[in-house]
Amino acid sequence: MDIIRQLTAQFGISEQQAGNTVRLIDEGNTIPFIARYRKEVHGGLDDQLLREISERLEYLRSLEKRKAEIVASIEAQEKMTPEIAQALENAKTLAEAEDIYLPYRPKKTTRASVARAKGLEPLALAIAGAQEQADAEPLELAAAYVDAEKGVGSAEDALKGALDILAENIAENAALRKKLRDFFSSTGVLETKASDKDAESVYTMYYDFRQAVRSLPGHRVLAIDRGEKEGYLKAVLLIDKTAALAYTQASLPVKGTMPCAKAAAEAAADAYSRLLYPAIAREIRNTLSEKASTAAIRLFAVNLKQLLMQPPLLGKTVLGLDPGYRTGCKYALADPTGKVLKTGVLYITHSDAQRAAAADAVLAMANDYPLDVIAIGNGTASRETEIFVSETIARAKKDLSYMVVSEAGASVYSASKLAAAEFPQFDVSLRSAVSIARRLQDPLAELVKVDPKSIGVGQYQHDMPQAQLDKALAGVVEQCVNSVGAQLNTASASLLTYIAGIGPSLAANIVAYREQYGAFASREELLKVPKLGRKAYEQCAGFLRVAESANALDSTSVHPESYAAAGKLLELFGFTAADTGSEKLKGLDGLLEAYGYEKAAQQLGIGVPTLRDIVKELKNPGRDPRRELPAPMLRRDVMGIGDLKPGMELQGTVRNVIDFGAFVDIGVHADGLVHISQIANRYIRYPSDVLHVGDIVTVWVLQVDTAKQRIGLTMIRPENGESRTSDDNQNERNVLVDA
Repeated sequence: MDIIRQLTAQFGISEQQAGNTVRLIDEGNTIPFIARYRKEVHGGLDDQLLREISERLEYLRSLEKRKAEIVASIEAQEKMTPEIAQALENAKTLAEAEDIYLPYRPKKTTRASVARAKGLEPLALAIAGAQEQADAEPLELAAAYVDAEKGVGSAEDALKGALDILAENIAENAALRKKLRDFFSSTGVLETKASDKDAESVYTMYYDFRQAVRSLPGHRVLAIDRGEKEGYLKAVLLIDKTAALAYTQASLPVKGTMPCAKAAAEAAADAYSRLLYPAIAREIRNTLSEKASTAAIRLFAVNLKQLLMQPPLLGKTVLGLDPGYRTGCKYALADPTGKVLKTGVLYITHSDAQRAAAADAVLAMANDYPLDVIAIGNGTASRETEIFVSETIARAKKDLSYMVVSEAGASVYSASKLAAAEFPQFDVSLRSAVSIARRLQDPLAELVKVDPKSIGVGQYQHDMPQAQLDKALAGVVEQCVNSVGAQLNTASASLLTYIAGIGPSLAANIVAYREQYGAFASREELLKVPKLGRKAYEQCAGFLRVAESANALDSTSVHPESYAAAGKLLELFGFTAADTGSEKLKGLDGLLEAYGYEKAAQQLGIGVPTLRDIVKELKNPGRDPRRELPAPMLRRDVMGIGDLKPGMELQGTVRNVIDFGAFVDIGVHADGLVHISQIANRYIRYPSDVLHVGDIVTVWVLQVDTAKQRIGLTMIRPENGESRTSDDNQNERNVLVDA
């Protein structure tokens, strides 16, 4: 197998790009480093494509390794043939390779293996090859194999054992299995029934459900899987048995109406019912689940990226509120750098006197500190807290606003060793209040402290293959952290862990060095950190900024290996490093266009992509891509679900995007669902093609169920035509909410 050619064909890139990318990966370079600092080598591929190439490379290499193991096993059995070797060479997937290996795989005891041990395999081969023996009777052939010592007491016993061998041989035919797999995939129908039709559950839409396998969407596959696991559903794959048996019998070498042909056909029917159908139906179900999981993980990754890349609320002092009933509402006041100024408890759901005292405490903080925004966790008692905050800020002498912030994962973080080390003086609930405030100030810096699976922007994440999910989400966090970069002297160990080339151990060493020796004076000082060698430095240096450095380039994403080129570039046009980020460099693009990018790049000894990146950084050092996105939507007033009426126009923030729609926060505590059919007046395949977590959108209310706290929304203007509805919208929402 030529892996480079496979990558070229699959990803639509040149062989040179594929080969160079593989070489860069094999040299131990990280994806963020390759994406940003080796553009000339791989031809400008983006980090997402590079990550996909890396994953595919890993799969293809594991496939090659498995093929080699199969070859060694078959050769050890002295059963290797040129045909088997060629079939293995042509196998494109692990499933195909395993099908070829199936007849030679060491087996547990089966009916066929017992019959083989009794010496009945020649009889099975004789029956299967009896095309020319028109008058051969299977029982007459079997009589010669009666042997009491071997446990074959009669011709009937011998024939039964031979047909067991023949059935297993048929079931292990790789070509037949592939044909049936394709047939099941293209024509199969998945049917689900209720285990107990009177049982109340969120799976009622699947109590009597059928859909073709080829068109079954992933979120329904995952819902059915969970319903089966919880005991509410029973699922079966419906197949045209007559057609499937015809495929099976067509694989037999002996055909017709002669006695041996009839016996072989009987073995084929047994092979299909007992061996092939259960195995291939299981494969199809597993494939459906794997594809659904892969799509769900991909969607989770997209949502997570959008959430992590939400713009920070710069320069704002934030009061974080962790709502609660019995124990009160914990609060933490954080200055613009995230430093905690004050903590305490507000009792807003107790007596009128305590509520009034709580309001006075908030107003006092607004007067005594430069308080700008209040962040409210969306957990228990958040609705009451939101009403309290709205009423209180209306009395303030300054302009205050608030935002309801997702608490997902906050409790996990606040009870962690990391939180205890960061805030040993606070109890768990106060740490949660600090986290809520900081999530609004800098979502990325705070959310990297939380297990991505706990952040709550996926669907069925607890049902996913955890290793695959962890790897994908870690890749997203790494991508986001490195696209933003980090301040070396203030970044937490959690944030540093995701910087290219660092990891948990080196992150801890960096923080320990910083605590022992004080702030880093330059990037190069990183080389003094224990166990941080030249390779790690090469990978991480460009993503870490040192604002305190005397070298202006240390506060940019220009890599140290390009400092000389950056200096020559400035010198070429009469500038100095001190001009970095100043108005003087605003016209650098124009100067280079006139001079010629190719000519300048050649003169500086770098590629044009690197030159363009250097120019961007010199003009706008430490540019944060998050600042180009819409700011968070802050509120002053409050609405309840009872205030909503069909047709009402509202603005909201997309909180989660799933396969069949998106959940939008419209400021009434319960998020509304925009079904995929209500997103646009045109066909869209995936909601994530149009919507992203954090998007601010205009919606109209379709329907409100105050009893169940459910809201149906549309993004299609009512006057543009009648909104399309689906009877299954709410049922699908029910299953997902439960998930």
